[in-house]
Amino acid sequence: MRGPHNIWRLIRTGATFERTGAMKVALDAADAPARLRVAARILGWPFAWLGYKGDPALPPVTRAITALGPAYVKFGQILSTRPDVVGVELADQLSMLQDRLPPFSQDQARRTLRAELGQPVEALFDAFSEPVAAASIAQVHRARRADNGREVAVKVLRPGIESAFRRDIDAFHFAAGMIERLSPATRRLRPRDVVAHFESVVTGELDLRLEAASASEFAENTRGDEGMKVPRPHWHLSARRVLTTDWAEGTPLGDIAALRAAGHDLPKLGERVLQLFLCHALRDGYFHADMHQGNLKVARDGDVVIYDFGIMGEIDEYTRRVYAEILMGFIRRDYDRVARVHFEAGYVPPDRDIKEFSRALRAVGEPIFGADASQISMANLLAYLFEVTERFGMATRTELILLQRTMVVVEGVARSLDPQINMWQVARPVVESYIRDNLGPRAATRDLARAAQVLGRFAPLLPEFLERRMPELLREPAAPPPPPRRGRGLAVGMALGAVAALAGTALGAFLG
Repeated sequence: MRGPHNIWRLIRTGATFERTGAMKVALDAADAPARLRVAARILGWPFAWLGYKGDPALPPVTRAITALGPAYVKFGQILSTRPDVVGVELADQLSMLQDRLPPFSQDQARRTLRAELGQPVEALFDAFSEPVAAASIAQVHRARRADNGREVAVKVLRPGIESAFRRDIDAFHFAAGMIERLSPATRRLRPRDVVAHFESVVTGELDLRLEAASASEFAENTRGDEGMKVPRPHWHLSARRVLTTDWAEGTPLGDIAALRAAGHDLPKLGERVLQLFLCHALRDGYFHADMHQGNLKVARDGDVVIYDFGIMGEIDEYTRRVYAEILMGFIRRDYDRVARVHFEAGYVPPDRDIKEFSRALRAVGEPIFGADASQISMANLLAYLFEVTERFGMATRTELILLQRTMVVVEGVARSLDPQINMWQVARPVVESYIRDNLGPRAATRDLARAAQVLGRFAPLLPEFLERRMPELLREPAAPPPPPRRGRGLAVGMALGAVAALAGTALGAFLG
């Protein structure tokens, strides 16, 4: 129910940040202006006693987020990969959200396994360890299959996780609706659509059968890719709340010291992670959309091991071509081309000035070139890009949310391995290869052949279709209906006005 009762949940969010000491840390990390700091503390302090206490052993922000629930943890996971945005200290605190949350008991995991798979753990596995990783939605146990002795990872959903997510997402929906009503300028960003998209992604992550299917499809798409490995699912040992896959052996990508000690080339690893993501997004249109350090390992031979396929992204072929052209335009510093692609794809309203938009894009892109990565403030860059999109009336494209978010996460992962990495230089060979294969003469011939196949498949139906629809299309349009009588229209208008006034008064009284 997305009613006003969610105000309580939002108040508790601010209260929890205040009670745990996270409010000041978050404001400092965001470099918030003085007026915002004063307002946040004044609004948060009186309600601090309502906040969740959390685990005092955890750092403040991590303590607040884990106390608030899984949806907040997911958000914290994203920020943990961006030390250039939130600062190194806060990023280190948030990094524990990826796979080091408090686990639930092994007994509970065994009960879930028996309920889902129909047999006790002892009949399925010779060995079943204590939790080796615990994240926001599930935890993982290392096990050995009883039938063939293979080492596997057994993922088990947290008890009650479905209801917890429903509660958090319900509050997010309410907050998004309030934001749109109270600040009409934000409707361009479609906050309600954004929350709905996030909800659909999380709902899929809560059914581990879908994750098994995603792992299988991703493994098939990437079986020829060098420098990476994908654990395969074990279907007969998986169900809605349990997923069994190959064990992913390797050094966690977030353990920089261990990677160095093992002799791995960190800058090369950073390049590989970024290029693998771009290759999957552009070539396949199906990519891992949760590529933080907690879901990546490095095998002994240097291959990147990618696992945990709860969140996957998918984009159609046309959008991939547009995305590639935009990337290529930035890489070549051809801002007129980038602007033209935005207009042709309908990303920018046609009544805006294309040359002015091109100059605005130049102001976004030029600081990237000719500067070390350490000199570029991604926070400032994103802030300016937001100003540009607002000025030109660009609406948030919900189908690209995962792509954009994952691009930010992957760049953060790559930068943790090599602080001097240049995203554009690393991306160039992948984007150029895609454009060469998909936007040249060969691609045009392939598109025509595909169109001919589709036309040939429907050709037998065309005569009947045209015979049935052509008379309707050629018939003169019907006359418009007469306007409503003035008295009735006035009465309806007055009634609607009264209802609106009553609703506004009630909302004002409630909020007041």
